[in-house]
Amino acid sequence: MEILAVADGLVREVARFAAAEAGSEGAGLTINFFWVIISSLNFLVFLALIWTFAFKPITRTLEERRAKIEQGLKDADAARREREAAADERLATLTDARREAKEILDRAQKVADETRQRELDVTRTELERVRIQATAEIASEKDRALAEVRGEIADLALRAAGKVVGETLSAPRERRLVEEFLAEVSPGQGA
Repeated sequence: MEILAVADGLVREVARFAAAEAGSEGAGLTINFFWVIISSLNFLVFLALIWTFAFKPITRTLEERRAKIEQGLKDADAARREREAAADERLATLTDARREAKEILDRAQKVADETRQRELDVTRTELERVRIQATAEIASEKDRALAEVRGEIADLALRAAGKVVGETLSAPRERRLVEEFLAEVSPGQGA
C-alpha cells in the first residue's frame, strides 16, 4: 500500500509541475525545434541501426531465398524437360520395339508359310511318286495276273482240245497253237 501512496504522490507532483510550466510559458501550442531535431536525429540513428543490423540481413536472407527458389524452379523445369525427353525416348523405344517385334513375327510367319509350303510340295511329290509306283505295280501285277490266267486258259484249252481231238499234241506244237490262239483273242478283246 505504501507503494501506491508514493506513486500517487509522484503523479500529483508531476501534474503540478506541468501546470506551473504551462502557466509560465503561456497557454497554447508551442513547437520546440531543438526537440524536433533531436527526435529526428534519434529516428535517423535508430533507422540506420535497424537498417544495418536488421534490414540488411533480412534483405540478404530474402535475396538468398529468392535465388534458391529461382534455382529450384529452374531445376524443376529442367527436370520436367528431362522427364518429357525421357518419356519421348521411352515412347520412341517402345514404338521401335513394337515395330521390330512385328517384323520378327512377320518374318517368322513367312518362314513358317514357306516351310509349310515346302513340306506340302515334298508331300505332294512323294504322294505322286507313290501313286506312280503303285500304278506301275498295279499294271505289272495286272500283266502278271493276265499272263497267269492266259497260261491256265491255254492249258485248259489244250486239255479240252486234246480230249476232243483224242490225240496228244507235242509240247512245241501245243505252245505254238496256244500262242496263235492268244494272239487272236487278245487284240480282239482289247486287253
